[in-house]
Amino acid sequence: MNADQDPATSGSSLPPDPPITTPPSPGVHRLPGKPEDPVVEVVHEVTEEEVPPEEEPGGIQATVKTLLVGKPLNLDDKKVFSHISLIALFAWVGLGADGLSSSCYGPEEAFKALRENGVDHTSLALFLAIATVFTVVVISWCYIHIISVFPSGGGGYLVASKMLGDRVGALSGCALIVDYILTVTVSIAAAGDALFGLPYVENLAQFKLLFETGAIVFLVVLNLRGVKESIYVLLPIFLVFLICHAILITGVLGTHAGEIGTRSKEIAGSLETSMKTLGWVGVMSLFMRAFAHGAGTFTGIEAVSNSMAVMREPRVATGQRTMVYMAISLAVTAGGLILAYLLLGLTPSVGAPISTAAATGTAAAEVKHKDAHAEESGQATKTMNHRLVEKFVEKLPAGTQVPFVWITVLSEAALLIVAAQAGFIGGPKCLANMAHDSWVPHWFGSLSERLASHNGILLIGSAAVAALWSTGGKTTELVTMYSINVFVTFTLSMLGMCFYWYGLREKNPLWKRRLALFTFGTALCGTILVIVVFFKFSEGAWKTVIVTGLITGLSLLIRRYYRNVTKRLKSLNESLGTIEIKTAPTKVPLSPQEPTAAILVGGYSGIGVHTLLNSLRFVPHHFKNIIFISVGVVDSGNFKGAEAVDDLRKFTEDALEKYVDLARRMGLPSRAYMAIGTDVVEELEQLCRVVAKDFPRVTVFAGQLVFQRETWYGPILHNQTAYSLQRRLQWDGIPMVILPTRVKDA
Repeated sequence: MNADQDPATSGSSLPPDPPITTPPSPGVHRLPGKPEDPVVEVVHEVTEEEVPPEEEPGGIQATVKTLLVGKPLNLDDKKVFSHISLIALFAWVGLGADGLSSSCYGPEEAFKALRENGVDHTSLALFLAIATVFTVVVISWCYIHIISVFPSGGGGYLVASKMLGDRVGALSGCALIVDYILTVTVSIAAAGDALFGLPYVENLAQFKLLFETGAIVFLVVLNLRGVKESIYVLLPIFLVFLICHAILITGVLGTHAGEIGTRSKEIAGSLETSMKTLGWVGVMSLFMRAFAHGAGTFTGIEAVSNSMAVMREPRVATGQRTMVYMAISLAVTAGGLILAYLLLGLTPSVGAPISTAAATGTAAAEVKHKDAHAEESGQATKTMNHRLVEKFVEKLPAGTQVPFVWITVLSEAALLIVAAQAGFIGGPKCLANMAHDSWVPHWFGSLSERLASHNGILLIGSAAVAALWSTGGKTTELVTMYSINVFVTFTLSMLGMCFYWYGLREKNPLWKRRLALFTFGTALCGTILVIVVFFKFSEGAWKTVIVTGLITGLSLLIRRYYRNVTKRLKSLNESLGTIEIKTAPTKVPLSPQEPTAAILVGGYSGIGVHTLLNSLRFVPHHFKNIIFISVGVVDSGNFKGAEAVDDLRKFTEDALEKYVDLARRMGLPSRAYMAIGTDVVEELEQLCRVVAKDFPRVTVFAGQLVFQRETWYGPILHNQTAYSLQRRLQWDGIPMVILPTRVKDA
């Protein structure tokens, strides 16, 4: 039981990696005893049909919730996991779109950086394209092997935690959370840039931030409905983007294939000019700076490894296939776009193309003035991809030019919105993993009725809106902030895998190859991280460093708090959790018309026994029946497949049978009621209503952790299930008493 779980209301939770068993069917079970003992009902799993109808309907709030989010999923349906899991194609859409969409802003940011003192050194773009493709292949290859070693998901957070220690894992996890928040923000901001650069739409640029905020809210609602539902909506957009950009890149490269010799001479001459102007050191510095500015191109590659929990079985094969799809599509698109810029003579400047060899100081000053004026006035400017499409369609038939430009640019804007989806898939999963390790409040691990990590989705969405408005939706600044955390995670993941394979040097014959791969990956990602921080620190990178540091520090404090609470509850669990009564269980039947105490319990522990004893002491010799009530809570930690619900049911039943056996050995007739669900308060209310129907004179008892000194952060870190349930039962006319489980200060 987690430290924040109130002793009787948190519901059961599945212990780590339980054995897969075939549970008995709910209903009647035999208590331990002699074979000739009569069959006695121990645990009764309540069905929906048994719950008494409510006096009043749910009202407008329930109607709106069902309309937006959808009806609850049936956890008894064996196909429910298939409903929320993804095959490789859908995973490529939901997660790969993050990486692929980075080609909408990463290559442009890199290309813009090929300017020094008013001169465009775009001849370096050829080498930039090669370096981009090479980096995508290396990082993707590394993550394919990470998936095979850590198939349960967690990606960079899990690798760092297992191989580099808990605190390094916390840093990696916090970096990932900020990364996913910025994934949403950057993608939506870049989508706004693409959309509001179109004719006619550009006149509405003052509404750009409002549009982007609405897009984030739309994605929040879509994801609250469930993962697969959001993928179905976004799949057509993804396919249109692929088709349009395949035509664009293939068309540009194909129409200029005959100019390879001429263009090679021009590039060589331009490179020679750059060498004379800047020198070797200057050229390398400019190239590395451009490569650093384009680091956003590689964002999203880690999304598959971080979100393995949503993959269809066999997960490893599905995840690796998704990684291959992502790597090929991103390498071809990003590298192809950079080459297309070069072949069509585009420059980082706004307006007509300038010679690739040089630009005059006057022209550069005019361009800089135009860009500054556009930014200050809020006027939208065309992206380089937009300008590339316009340049490409000049050779197409007149009737197809405008439609192709609109379709391609709109597909980019739409795909960027699709890419934000990766933040809503991976971010809540990362928060859930950290919640189960007590780095963040435990309620981030809970699931909604639609089996979505609703608390994580709401946090990612609200934080993305805050980041959007705090930066004014400026893509360049957001990409700068975004790239750093991506490469923090990359570097820590690669380093952790180096330790992993070095540890297998005497067991696995492939260790040298794998160690060499991850050593190179660590050096590559670490170098890019240092370059990004060095060149971009004053451009906004410092914000990411500070925010990530503060969140990591907060996570360390939360973890220490939970550990202190667990330590203080340890003696109670040790003393009462092992209590034994030697007398034989009573065979006296339950008396429905007699006073009955209904005890809300979680897993079998000293805290639950403490609540039982306190309830009997509350009114001595009054209660003639004892009913135990528990909810097996399906959360992101234990819902890993169809078998997980059966394992959870078995775990909950076993705990309740122990409580019933204890009460009967105390001479009190007893029975247990249980349910499996995602909303513990909702399920407990329904169970209590069923018990009240069967035992009209029932009084419900729940335990609640009470600290010697109350703090402002206590309600945030601990659930308030007992108080929420008490308010509901008061409306239902069912008496409920909250008994304190006192926790002394350390």
